[in-house]
Amino acid sequence: MDLVILLPDKNFEYGLRGLLSRPTRLGFRGIQYTITVHPKRDPGCARSAHEILRPFCRDHDRALLMFDKEGCGYEQLSTNELVTRIRSTLAANGWGNRAEVVVLEPELEAWAFAPSSRVEDCLGWNRQQRLRAWLEGQGLWRPGESKPTRPKEALESALFVERRPRSSSIYECLGRSVSTSGCTDRAFQSFLQTLVNWFPPEN
Repeated sequence: MDLVILLPDKNFEYGLRGLLSRPTRLGFRGIQYTITVHPKRDPGCARSAHEILRPFCRDHDRALLMFDKEGCGYEQLSTNELVTRIRSTLAANGWGNRAEVVVLEPELEAWAFAPSSRVEDCLGWNRQQRLRAWLEGQGLWRPGESKPTRPKEALESALFVERRPRSSSIYECLGRSVSTSGCTDRAFQSFLQTLVNWFPPEN
């Protein structure tokens, strides 16, 4: 297999499956991958990813670890410090330079608020007022900012007012259909560049 991906929950999994379903549009070749979810969620990913990923070392070429910084238990570290620490542990547990770590700040939902009308479609937003304008009116999105300060709260508030439960299918819809061309999130750019470097497009 080309890649094993360790994630903290099912929402992450379905979002990633959505993104990985369109490799050509994102600039990398189609890949064979395995996704596994850490039973201890973000803290588990931060503390013991090497234990979960060790069995995949021989039959997967690469490993990718992704989790939210908020709630992982290492918020006192800078993101670079945390990534360096985990990357070193993975290297020492059989992966060498074949593993990468992407830490999202503060959380996965930051990727949901791309400048695309498909975001409203995936969230089932049916109001005349645009989603961003509504979130600004609720104090959940500061004018001039590229995304809400508390993206998970913003997403949950939008779903609540539309009486729609939060589900993994929403994250898959976002991953499959939302344009990423305007996404400047550092973690997303790191994720995408990692896949492009590892799995460049075929001629």
